[in-house]
Amino acid sequence: MKPARAVAYVRVSTAEQTSEGVSLDGQEERLRAYFTLQGLELVEQIREAGVSASKPLAERPGGKRLLELVGGRWVQHLVALKRDRLFRDAEDALRQTKAWDRAGVALHRVDVGGQAVNTATAMGRFFLSMTAAFAELKRSLIAERTQATLSRKKADRKAYAPTPYGFDRDGEVLVENPAEQRVLMMVRTWCAQGWSLPRIAEELNRRRIPAKKGRRWHASTVRYTPKNDLYG
Repeated sequence: MKPARAVAYVRVSTAEQTSEGVSLDGQEERLRAYFTLQGLELVEQIREAGVSASKPLAERPGGKRLLELVGGRWVQHLVALKRDRLFRDAEDALRQTKAWDRAGVALHRVDVGGQAVNTATAMGRFFLSMTAAFAELKRSLIAERTQATLSRKKADRKAYAPTPYGFDRDGEVLVENPAEQRVLMMVRTWCAQGWSLPRIAEELNRRRIPAKKGRRWHASTVRYTPKNDLYG
């Protein structure tokens, strides 16, 4: 039998304490009941107040202590009420949990839709992987919608941020900037002649032709120019 030593972690942000009624004491009460039910030995209780989940564990005072306990093999189980007490998103949770799994440490989440799940079981690991997969799907769908919206705006010459080189913003419409359009023609010509991106940037700077907002040209700035489908 593996040792059943465990660390419990509770966290609230200031906003949660004031607007949502989430309390450290309430979380601890539920975790104590879970420890009793599972027969886990509580080695240490870590409380994190006024800390956002967007901050990585290693940058939180309590999170750093938690990682020390897990990394030092002092505990074999880590218990929290929900995933968002520990991690900023499902991808972060999956990455860190896999590392803990290799170290022989199981993550227990006491409230997952009213059920307890832990990565010591095959079903718990499967559930975590599915959660991360759905989170990745959501991010991909958002990225696709964003790209589709941007493409429509470019096709209709609608303004978007930042205003691209060669155009000025007139309300919600992009209008051509004649001087910058001439520079774009030069850049396209040099690209067709096989000039490297650093060479083009150097030549534009040598001629004292500023990039947007008076900035200097760089290879990365030049690279964007011929690739932007706004220019056709």
